Amino acid sequence: MHLKTEVPEKAKVKLPPTDLWIDGKWVKTDSGRTFNSVNPATEEVIAQLAEGNESDIDKAAKAARKAFESGPWPRMKAGERARILQKIAQLIQERTEELSLLETLDSGKPLQNSQVIDIPAASHAFEYYAGWADKLVGETIPADPAYFSYTLREPLGVIGAITPWNFPLCIASQKVAPALAAGNTVILKPAEQTSLTALALAQISAEAGLPDGVLNVVPGFGPTAGAALVRHPEVDGISFTGEYLTGQEIMKNAAATLKRISFELGGKSANIIFADADLDRAADFACDGIFFNQGEVCCAGSRLFVEEKIKKPFTEKLMEKARSWQPGDPLNSETKMGPLVSEEQFEKVLRYIEVGEKEGAKLILDGRKQRQKGYFIGPTIFDRVTNPMRIAQEEIFGPVLAQISFEDFDRVLSEANQSFYGLAAGIWTRDIRKAHRAARVLKVGTVWINCYGAFNHAVPFGGYKMSGFGREGGSHTFDFYTQIKTVWVGLE
Repeated sequence: MHLKTEVPEKAKVKLPPTDLWIDGKWVKTDSGRTFNSVNPATEEVIAQLAEGNESDIDKAAKAARKAFESGPWPRMKAGERARILQKIAQLIQERTEELSLLETLDSGKPLQNSQVIDIPAASHAFEYYAGWADKLVGETIPADPAYFSYTLREPLGVIGAITPWNFPLCIASQKVAPALAAGNTVILKPAEQTSLTALALAQISAEAGLPDGVLNVVPGFGPTAGAALVRHPEVDGISFTGEYLTGQEIMKNAAATLKRISFELGGKSANIIFADADLDRAADFACDGIFFNQGEVCCAGSRLFVEEKIKKPFTEKLMEKARSWQPGDPLNSETKMGPLVSEEQFEKVLRYIEVGEKEGAKLILDGRKQRQKGYFIGPTIFDRVTNPMRIAQEEIFGPVLAQISFEDFDRVLSEANQSFYGLAAGIWTRDIRKAHRAARVLKVGTVWINCYGAFNHAVPFGGYKMSGFGREGGSHTFDFYTQIKTVWVGLE
């Protein structure tokens, strides 16, 4: 497949500055090192970005600490903080076309998705959490009439936000916005594959009036910039979205300073189709659950459990719908799938397809293409998969679906839980009692019933087991970004 990706004349890409954003200024790195941002559809370099390292993280941490301890942000009226966050939301919305193009060129996701999903979700995060700024209240506690006892909910301090490459601006916003709403200061370390919209967010935040040092953006690599951020004694908490192996390293590196940690570490989510389901709708969502965003989704429905009695008609529907998800030029408005984010991820997914074949699963739809340019893999479906197979247990993070047959209600729920992940699951049935019974048994953070992949910033999201801990969304996100102080006043 060869694509000549051309940017439409009406939407020429506007790159943000490519230095580090520290203490309200664009600054060079101490090392002078840079790295390439690559368009995964064409394998061409979009820009060279400053590569932050330990000394740069140190500067950002000191700037964030100064802004927290003596700057105006934590002491500002909550309503004033809210107005600045609302301004950020407005500016993101106004620049949807520009930011969408930047996101698509950097990550490979279809432009349609960037315009309709990613960038609006980023704007909504700031709008939604702006509303929380003046609602983070304490409580009075009638513990003893001899005392007046009350609590204060205070910001945690300096937050390190380490974000992934699959939803770059969206996930960065759902960390940065609540952190700022609570009065914290932030150091954002975006994924090295997709740092451009994080730098654009720095520009937007300054234009909106965010004080210097409150948001710092330091692109770089995990073992250098990321590890330095985790170890730094001036950083009070780390919010990380990524793979569990990196999460384990973060926990080790954070131990010395006993940082607070919030993790979302991926999954191998079960999507269960019972015989009494609406098969057309279930097949549509089964495709959407694994092929949307090229399968680069933490809660992708990558294990598809199908009741044996409807397997043949369902599989026919699934195959028909899957063939409409062919990858193409991400700048084309008709494209539903773009390339994978990088050559590394492309090679990883190809290896897993080979693993599935060697394990004895039946490849009924092969997404591998005769490749010339770009990291493209189309919809790939394995049948005759058993739950212990690697393709049913390990997170592939690509458009690869493992279909598993079942006959028994209790058995399928047991198999769905036989994963060290526990992020999400889907249930398809017209029997509401069956649906609620299954939802209680499944050991996951989110259960979708007769739908898949519904999200809203007002609703908590997070995982069980190796999928992490902590919740992002709604009031629950502030369990991480704030801490409780108790005050006793003697009255007698």
